[in-house]
Amino acid sequence: MSRQVALIHTSAMMVPPFKALAEEMLAGVGVFHVVDESLLRDIIRDGRLLPPTARRLVGHVIAAAEAGADAVMVTCSSVGAAVELSRALVTVPVLRVDEPMAAKAVASGERIGVVATLPSTLAPTAELIRRLAREAGKKVQVTDRLCEGAFAAILAGDTATHDAKVAAALGELSRACDLIVLAQASMARVAEALPAAQRRVPILSSPRLAVEKLAEVVKSL
Repeated sequence: MSRQVALIHTSAMMVPPFKALAEEMLAGVGVFHVVDESLLRDIIRDGRLLPPTARRLVGHVIAAAEAGADAVMVTCSSVGAAVELSRALVTVPVLRVDEPMAAKAVASGERIGVVATLPSTLAPTAELIRRLAREAGKKVQVTDRLCEGAFAAILAGDTATHDAKVAAALGELSRACDLIVLAQASMARVAEALPAAQRRVPILSSPRLAVEKLAEVVKSL
C-alpha cells in the first residue's frame, strides 16, 4: 500500500504550487489537501495565534492522521506554534513548512533578513530562526522587515503595489544581510522576478525546501 501525506493550508491559493511540487518530488505517494481559510482570517483579525485558532489547526492535524496520512505538513508559517503542539498528539511526523528554510538560513549565514507582508507571519519565522540558531550554538543577527500595506494591496487586487513594496524590502535587506528568508511563499514570485543586479544575496523560500524534507521523511518511514 502506497504512503499517504496530508498538506494543510490556510489559503486555497497554496494548493496549486504545493500540488505541483508534490507531483515532482513525491512520485507514488498519495497526497490530499485540507484547506481552512478561517485559520488565517482569525490570525489576521487577532494579530497573533490565539488558543481557539491553534486548537482548530491541531484538530486538522489529528483528523488528517486519522484519515490515513503517514505524514502531515502544514503550509502556513503563522500557525507554526500550533504545528509543534500537534506533534505530541499524533503518531505520524508533522512538519512546519518553514523549518527546513530556517535551518538552511542558520547554516548559511550570520546576518539573516526576514521579509513578510503580515506581522503574524513575520514574528513566528524570525523567532524560529533565532531558536534554531540557539540550538545550534550559533550567533545570528536577524533583521526583519514588514512590507506595510502589501497584504492589503494584494487582497484588493493591486498586484503592482504589493510587488513594489516587497521588492523594495528585498533590495534594502540585500545590502545589509548575508541572505534573505521569505516568511510567506507568496512572495517567491517577486524574488524570482528581481533583476540580477538587485539579487545580491541568496533569497530562500519555503515550499520547495519543505517538500524536499517531506519526501525525505516519507522515504524513511
